[in-house]
Amino acid sequence: MNVGIFTDTYFPQVSGVATSIQTLRNDLERKGNTVYIFTTTDPHVAKNTIEPNIFRLGSIPFISFTDRRIAYRGMFHALKLAKELDLDIVHTQTEFSLGLIGKFVAHNLKIPCVHTYHTMYEDYLHYVLNGHLLKPYHVKQMSKLFVSGMSGIVAPSTRVYDTLRGYGIKTPMEIIPTGVDLSEYTRPVDTVALRKKLHLTLDQPILLTLSRVANEKKIEILIQNMPLLLKYYPNLVLLVVGDGPDMDDLVLQVQELKVARNVIFVGEVEHDQISPYYHLADLFVSASDTESQGLTFIEALAAGLKCVVRSSPYTDELFDDPSLGVTYSHPEDYAGLVLQYLQHQGVFDEIQHRQKKLYSISSDYFGDQILEFYQDAYKYFLRKKLANEPLKDGQYYDD
Repeated sequence: MNVGIFTDTYFPQVSGVATSIQTLRNDLERKGNTVYIFTTTDPHVAKNTIEPNIFRLGSIPFISFTDRRIAYRGMFHALKLAKELDLDIVHTQTEFSLGLIGKFVAHNLKIPCVHTYHTMYEDYLHYVLNGHLLKPYHVKQMSKLFVSGMSGIVAPSTRVYDTLRGYGIKTPMEIIPTGVDLSEYTRPVDTVALRKKLHLTLDQPILLTLSRVANEKKIEILIQNMPLLLKYYPNLVLLVVGDGPDMDDLVLQVQELKVARNVIFVGEVEHDQISPYYHLADLFVSASDTESQGLTFIEALAAGLKCVVRSSPYTDELFDDPSLGVTYSHPEDYAGLVLQYLQHQGVFDEIQHRQKKLYSISSDYFGDQILEFYQDAYKYFLRKKLANEPLKDGQYYDD
């Protein structure tokens, strides 16, 4: 099968969406399919760089998210390429420029178009004029308009599924969480060298959080709890891996709380270099309540690292046993749960349950589910095509 993935964000940009796409691409190709990525240009990728099966369209930084980009041209170039590549299906991964181009390509080639809805936009409205311009109603209307004509929607979590159904979207939809390549997180790593690099002693307990350093991740809650945790573990360290617009504010918070020796801002780390950080830590922590799937959570789980994260339908389902981790509903419960795990390391181990969970989050299982989803979408596409009258210009099969 020739699959065209259309996305506004892809490596070298660091994001959960980029990681999800890379994971899917690798597994589909391992199973004999060919995957072509249509994405934006990136200032970190030289113009003449040869990237097999990756096609970059001219782009500019996105308003309010300057580390993300949107294409401003390339629609007909993408269509020409897609014809030459003989695509069987288009899989859009973002709702903006490349997503719209993907729909245009699928419509003109008369092939199915499916979509993965990654982002809960209602959680990000504050980035646009502090929430004064766009409201949840606008997100609902935008989402309904974008998925119109689709042959299927992938919801990475129950939360996404319920939200889209709540918008009144009736397009066929499946809940398929993104998987991870378990081999990346189970192979031995040299954590001693990483400790030396970070100037950490061998006996220092380490909390790890890994995400975009932005308001919605609520990293300030983790830092706020450090003085309390340090009363019990004076040499405890919180590693903050990632970068983003709120970095200066968090650095100031650390200084005001006088915990600069115990909070280390690592900065952005390339995804293929991230595994040692999971193996280095004693516990993965997060205060974010906006995750639609949370790839860092399953990466931590794959590495054997227990997690203390904010409660949501997704995290409650993922961490359904203490051997994997635990969720909390109120920020004031966070510190107590962290102390419980630090004080009883090894007590919660349950190998059999973890092995079952690992298969359910594996890239192998993820790829199989997506391939089955493609087949179902293609059948739906053909049924709609046969049931409808000849299409008019600009009309989609689901309209």
